[in-house]
Amino acid sequence: MKTFSIAVNIHDHNSYDGVFHNQVERHNRIKHNLNPANPHDVVPSRKFFDEHFIPNYNKDNLFAFTISNLGQQFVRDLLEETLSDTEFFNFKPTGLWDYRKTDDYYYIDHHQSHAAYAFLSSGYTQSDILAIDGRGWHYSCIFIDKYDNIIDVSKKLGVGGLWNRLAQDIGFGYLHAGKVMGLAGFGKYNAEVHDMIDMYMQNPNHKLPKGYQKILDRVPKEDVAYTLQFATEKLIEEYIFPLKTCDNLCVAGGVAYNGYINEQLTKRWTNVFVPPASGDEGQSLGTYMHAEYTQNNNIHIPDVYAGKEYNYIGDTKVDLKEVAQAIADGKIVGWFQGKSESGNRALGNRSILADPRNADIKNIINSKIKLREDFRPFAPSVLEEHYKEYFDTNQPSPYMSRIMPVISDAIPGVTHVDGTARIQTVQREFNPRYYDLINAFYALTGVPILLNTSFNCQEPIVETPEDAIATFNKCGLDILVIGDYIIRKTND
Repeated sequence: MKTFSIAVNIHDHNSYDGVFHNQVERHNRIKHNLNPANPHDVVPSRKFFDEHFIPNYNKDNLFAFTISNLGQQFVRDLLEETLSDTEFFNFKPTGLWDYRKTDDYYYIDHHQSHAAYAFLSSGYTQSDILAIDGRGWHYSCIFIDKYDNIIDVSKKLGVGGLWNRLAQDIGFGYLHAGKVMGLAGFGKYNAEVHDMIDMYMQNPNHKLPKGYQKILDRVPKEDVAYTLQFATEKLIEEYIFPLKTCDNLCVAGGVAYNGYINEQLTKRWTNVFVPPASGDEGQSLGTYMHAEYTQNNNIHIPDVYAGKEYNYIGDTKVDLKEVAQAIADGKIVGWFQGKSESGNRALGNRSILADPRNADIKNIINSKIKLREDFRPFAPSVLEEHYKEYFDTNQPSPYMSRIMPVISDAIPGVTHVDGTARIQTVQREFNPRYYDLINAFYALTGVPILLNTSFNCQEPIVETPEDAIATFNKCGLDILVIGDYIIRKTND
């Protein structure tokens, strides 16, 4: 039986067979398209549906899907001719492996999709699972213990929506919780904001109290951000820590991009796994993996580098030692290699790279290239065998999922104001070319680390060679490396 998987929300690229699951914005080049003019602009697009689903829809194939609130109407509009039973909206699972299936379709809950993706990607034989985000269909936060019991902690820990709401109300805009997390390092605790958050959590419908905007207007943004981070970590400690049933923990959902929380969880669980596409952009994979596991007893662990292959040519072949030397000399490099990574992070295939030893490099990249707020930090990519020399943590972090203290003065360019960094530990078997570049830089400088940020300039991460060249031409990058070829600006 062949499985076709579609997650209906604004984040996923169309996916079938679990093969292709990039963020849709990398392809339509529209960042955070929350309110499309045409509801069919959410994915799956009608074109994709007609080309891939309809010709293969028969009793020998399995159509698996999940939805978010944003995708509800689209499901009704798109599938009502094919799916006569729409009672799936009432399906509320009690365990990870529950599902609703008819002869026509296979459906799982939004948070089951998150949880399945995290657990089945982890390689663990058993695990606790935390799925936490802004909202799904029935839940906003669930904990699944090793006995497969879903524990609904939405009312106690439904903070994902609050992060998005406060991001908007302090001036960043909706879906910019990451900016709030970055700003938190500059702030201090504010009791009035904490009381406001407590009132939000105690409200049965999770609503902010009257007059909250006046509080936000008089409290510095950075203090709001710090207090929100502080309060969230306290809630995790109060309501999640006691639920532990084994040493392994998988985490998924939009809140799983909060690296401080993920590092906090390592203090309670021996092994913490956060998949690369932990938000809604990974839901088509989670749905596919859930169906394959329950129906075909197949555990399919996806490659993080899941994008399309591109062909490109150039005039000048480059040696990695040459690129490493350029970075050591202060050049900022656009790095385009192979297939794009899934999820929000650049993991060494669609990256901007620079020297982490340069204390001024953060301001240079933010002002000349990224054109973003100066308080936002950059991540270090470190050879996995060396990460404990520079960072105070007890577990590797291959997907840039955790934030931990920096214990070395050698890398000010990737050290946040609060003395932390969101690290990516790089194994050669995971990404040989990227590993070899970092290793070449290590041989030159004695530092096994590169500054790594996503390859973009106020637009979605570049996907194609054309995207890379366009971004290279319009921003302050010094060098562009596409595959084996190097491009320099005429004045370089």
